[in-house]
Amino acid sequence: MTTSNKIAIRADLFAHLDAHSIVHKTHEHKAVFTVEESHAIKDHLPGGHTKNLFSKSKDGCLFLLCALGETKIPINHLHKRLGCKRLSFGKPELLQDVLGIKPGSVCLFSLLNDNGGRVELILDQALMGFDLVNFHPLENTATTAISSADMVKFSKSTGHEPVIIDFAKLSA
Repeated sequence: MTTSNKIAIRADLFAHLDAHSIVHKTHEHKAVFTVEESHAIKDHLPGGHTKNLFSKSKDGCLFLLCALGETKIPINHLHKRLGCKRLSFGKPELLQDVLGIKPGSVCLFSLLNDNGGRVELILDQALMGFDLVNFHPLENTATTAISSADMVKFSKSTGHEPVIIDFAKLSA
């Protein structure tokens, strides 16, 4: 975990991964902002491809939701499972303040910037079924693959104990 208010950049991320013996491979590509825009890129990269949502509950709790790109996240029911009030998408200013990232670049790796431990990580159980999972490396002009086991290892290395939820089975 970073120990200052410095915002981690890609080089910091790779140094962190290397320091924690997390094998990673990065592929450069044009900037993508949505799951739909990334389809052409994903077709050429092995592993589970993710979507990542930054959300805030009405009672102020912050969450980073990481799921398979095709997973439907029942945001209107998830708050019940998380034990908080209704969820909405976090505002760009809050995202920048807490995770040091811009919309379109939200990813697991942005937890490096959560120096205050304000964000709770929620992982889709379906991600655990892949040998490799893919995330942006703090910017949306590349994709970095790590193992699903290392996804959990990374989150713990930043001080975030992940909550794993099977979104496919989540109901009202």
